[in-house]
Amino acid sequence: MKVLVCGGAGYIGSNMTAKLAEAGHQPTVFDNLSSGHREAVRDAEFVKGDLADFDLLVKVLTDKKIDAVMHFAAFIEVGESVKEPLKFYRNNLCNTHNLLTAMEKCGVGKFVFSSTAAVYGIPDKTPISEELQKKAINPYGETKWAVERMCHFQSLTGRLNYAALRYFNAAGAGGDGTLGEDHKPESHLIPLIIAAAMGKREDIKVFGDDYPTEDGTCVRDYIHIEDLCSAHLLALEKLQSGSEQVYNLGNGKGYSVRQVIETVKKISGKNFKVTIVPRREGDPAVLTADATKAKKSLGWKVKYPELEKIVETAWKWHSKNPEGYNSKIKN
Repeated sequence: MKVLVCGGAGYIGSNMTAKLAEAGHQPTVFDNLSSGHREAVRDAEFVKGDLADFDLLVKVLTDKKIDAVMHFAAFIEVGESVKEPLKFYRNNLCNTHNLLTAMEKCGVGKFVFSSTAAVYGIPDKTPISEELQKKAINPYGETKWAVERMCHFQSLTGRLNYAALRYFNAAGAGGDGTLGEDHKPESHLIPLIIAAAMGKREDIKVFGDDYPTEDGTCVRDYIHIEDLCSAHLLALEKLQSGSEQVYNLGNGKGYSVRQVIETVKKISGKNFKVTIVPRREGDPAVLTADATKAKKSLGWKVKYPELEKIVETAWKWHSKNPEGYNSKIKN
């Protein structure tokens, strides 16, 4: 298939672009480079553009004879979404509406959407299954859920076959450690701990060590980026036969903040300062995925369930790219 990868210069999008090419598909990356990196696109076809530009979307969908669209172009910072909700509604919801409208105009009916476990808010139980009540507690999760509902109702018209994939914590580096995570600012735990191990941060802060978990720190579900992308590939190929798919993507196993810290210390061989600070409001003790549905429906198998492997690939990328992507390509 000819696939338009929106946000394909970002962390997940660039790994997905590489996976699509590897599987024999023809990806075209569409990205405004507001947070993505041109260097991460490598030699895939690239179009610099914004999802707010309806005419450009129509032109690209038509000229490239696109068969399917994958969407990774949302804003993702939860804290920022609380401070700037209108910014998130404009990009995450309005711009996705613009994209779906352009797709409808061009007769492109296959869509894979990057959703999130944040649609569940603070869950009543774990592991979290797809049927659990949706009660997002921030604009980030709320806008993702709104897009899912928009896709659902559009699918009922028969003009959209879509998959919404709800991520837990994507981590690691794909392509044998060559496609890594480079957010500015960075808010994800593993790269933050790695930054402390590299001496780029004076410490790593642990938000609370008095949770009802084995070591008192929060437990989260980490999924290797390549496992995440393999599920997307399976979902894309299944869109041929179904109009609506919704899946949780996670390991199904959680690791505590302390376990992640100790694993980074082991892999890096570095020691660093760990500071315990008060809990953050709204942080559940445990968040893990029930990914049974994806495994059964898609035949999805997690290749890298071990935290050590996830951290090892991330450390490899950050060690080779201490300042992140430093593209010299002019646009």
